[in-house]
Amino acid sequence: METISIFDIFKIGVGPSSSHTLGPWKAALHFSKTLSNIKFNKVQIHLYGSLSKTGVGHATDIALQLGLLGYLPETIDTSEIATHLTNIKNTSQLQINDLAITFEPNADIIFENYALPHHPNTLTFIAYLNKQQVTKTTYYSIGGGFIEKEGESKQELDTHVKLKFPINKAADLTKYIENTGLPIHEIVYENELCFNSSKIIEEKIHNIYNTMLQCVYNGCNKGGILPGGLNVKRRAYEISTQLLNGQSLPNVKEWMNAIKKTKADFTAINKWVSCFALAVNEENAAMGRVVTSPTNGAAGVIPAVLLHYVLFATKQLSENNIFEAIKKFLLTAGEIGCLFKKGATISAAVGGCQAEIGVSSAMAAAGLTEVLGGSPGQVLMAAEIAMEHHLGLTCDPIKGLVQIPCIERNAMGANKAITAANLAIMSKPENAVVNLDAVIKSMWDTAQDMSHKYKETAEGGLAINISVGLSEC
Repeated sequence: METISIFDIFKIGVGPSSSHTLGPWKAALHFSKTLSNIKFNKVQIHLYGSLSKTGVGHATDIALQLGLLGYLPETIDTSEIATHLTNIKNTSQLQINDLAITFEPNADIIFENYALPHHPNTLTFIAYLNKQQVTKTTYYSIGGGFIEKEGESKQELDTHVKLKFPINKAADLTKYIENTGLPIHEIVYENELCFNSSKIIEEKIHNIYNTMLQCVYNGCNKGGILPGGLNVKRRAYEISTQLLNGQSLPNVKEWMNAIKKTKADFTAINKWVSCFALAVNEENAAMGRVVTSPTNGAAGVIPAVLLHYVLFATKQLSENNIFEAIKKFLLTAGEIGCLFKKGATISAAVGGCQAEIGVSSAMAAAGLTEVLGGSPGQVLMAAEIAMEHHLGLTCDPIKGLVQIPCIERNAMGANKAITAANLAIMSKPENAVVNLDAVIKSMWDTAQDMSHKYKETAEGGLAINISVGLSEC
C-alpha cells in the first residue's frame, strides 16, 4: 500500500481538473527536469484516452505548456496565464530550462484517438534533436493530481516514510483507536508527524484553509460567464449578494462577519452551503486557485461543509479554538480520502463521479462529525453513509468541461455530507449493517463494472443527450 499524507490529498493548484490539468502539469514539470542534461531542440506530447477526449475542455494543453515553462500550480499568478499562452502562440517558442525551442501547441500537443491499456489518463513526452528522438517518457495521471511514471513501481514512487500507525483500511484505524483511546484526528496527526514537524503541519493547514476561504470569497464576489463556450452563468455571486441584501464586502473577514449576522434558519443555511460549493467550482472552471479535495472537480464540497461549521455550527469560539477545529476536520477528512485512494480510486476517469464527489462527500461528512463531537465509530459511519448514497454516480461532463453537471454536484455532495454527519451522530455504529471498508470495496467493484462511457469521456449520459453550441473552445 502507498504511504500517503493528508497533504497529498489536499493539494493547492489551478483548475479545472486534478486528473486532466494538475496531473499533466506535474508530469510536464517532472519531464522538463529530466531534460536538464540532454541536448534537444523539440518536444512533442501525445495524449491518450480520457486525456485526449476531454483534454481541451479540461485545459490539459494549457497545463502542459505552463508545466514545461516551469511554473508551479501552487504559486503561479493565475491572472498571467493568458499572457504566457499568448507569448507562446505569437512567438512559436517555448522556454524549457532556459533553452528556447520551437513549439507550436496545435502541432506539438497531439490528441490521439485511442487509449493505452494501463490507464485511461496517459500522456507521453518525446524530446528530439534535429528530428532524432533522444528521450521518451510516459506518465499516468491517476487522480487527485497524483502521477505515476511508466516503468516505476508504486513502491519506488513512495516516500518510504514509516508511519507510527500504518493504515490501509478503516479496520486498521478502528484497531488503533481501541488500543490507544485516541480520537481519529490524533491518530492521523501522529502519522503526519512522520512526514513533517508540528510547525510545518500547522502552516500547511493554515495555507489550505486560507486558500479554500479565499476561493469561496472570490467565487462569491465575481459574476459573469464561465469560459469554455457553454455560456454557463456564475450563480454564487448572485446568491451571495441576495442573501447579504445587496451588501458588497471588501475582504474575507468583513464578508464572513456579515454572513454570521444573516438569518440562519435551515433554508438560509442550505442556500449558503450550496453557494459556497458553487463558488469554488465556478472558480475552478475559470482556472482559479483551488485545493484538491480530493480532486479539483470535487473541490467545493469540503470548503462548503467546513464553512458551514465555522459560520453556523459554532458558538462564540476564539480564533485559536476555531483553528483547532479546522485542524481536526482536515486531518480526519484527509485520512478518509487516503482510505479511498488506497482501497479504490479518486479518479473519475477510472471510477466515475462516485470517485470524486462521492469521496469528497464522505471526507466532509467524517470531518464534520469529528468536530461536532461524534465518536470514532460515528465518524466512520458518516463517511460510509455519504459514499453509500453516491455509489454508481457517473461522470458525464457536457463537452468535457468541468461545469455541467460538475458545479451543481458539489452543492449536492456538500448537503449530503451534512445529512450523513447528522444521521451518524444520531445513530449507534454497532447497529450499522454496512461499514466503511465494505462501501469502499463496493465503490471499487462498481467502478470496474461501469461502462467507459461514464468515466469522464463525454461519450454518455448528459454529455450526449444535451445539445449545446460552443461559441469558443
